[in-house]
Amino acid sequence: MFRKLTVLLVLVLLLSLVCGVSCVVADNDAVPNAYRRIEMDKSKIIIDDGDTVQYEGITIRILGLDAPEIKHPQHGIPEDQPFGRAATELARAYIDNAKTVEYIPAAKDKYGRTLAHVLIDGVPLAVLLVRQGLAYETVSDYGDNGFPGYAKEILEAEKAAPVKFFINPSDFRKMMKEKYK
Repeated sequence: MFRKLTVLLVLVLLLSLVCGVSCVVADNDAVPNAYRRIEMDKSKIIIDDGDTVQYEGITIRILGLDAPEIKHPQHGIPEDQPFGRAATELARAYIDNAKTVEYIPAAKDKYGRTLAHVLIDGVPLAVLLVRQGLAYETVSDYGDNGFPGYAKEILEAEKAAPVKFFINPSDFRKMMKEKYK
């Protein structure tokens, strides 16, 4: 009996060493949402603005960036922020020209939106927009949200980005609130 248990234990250990985590977590449902890439059909993606998209009834707030605002009277933004339309159009161009678009959900925010990284051919959209100077990085304020590798890429993109010619969108939102209260 002892010999059978020892052999079984050795086999389990060998199997786990050879296969690694993928053998233990073979079922996609067992993988937490924060680590699951979900492929998106580009034709079903609606660009709300540079940092928010709609997909199959889900509002996705893209992690790692804050893009300049576009007019959303229902959200207290009665006018476009400078470069808001440019950021929105660049996000649309990246998505339209991508071979693959995926998202990795992390959590929900206080507004019920899904916080997620959106990947354009494997590259976070946040990296692409921040690198072009059309968004501020938010990793410094909100942390890595469980994605330290993406956070590092976003921070590096910020260092390489050109000077921004618009105020931080969070300041713009506060300004709109004051101006139109």
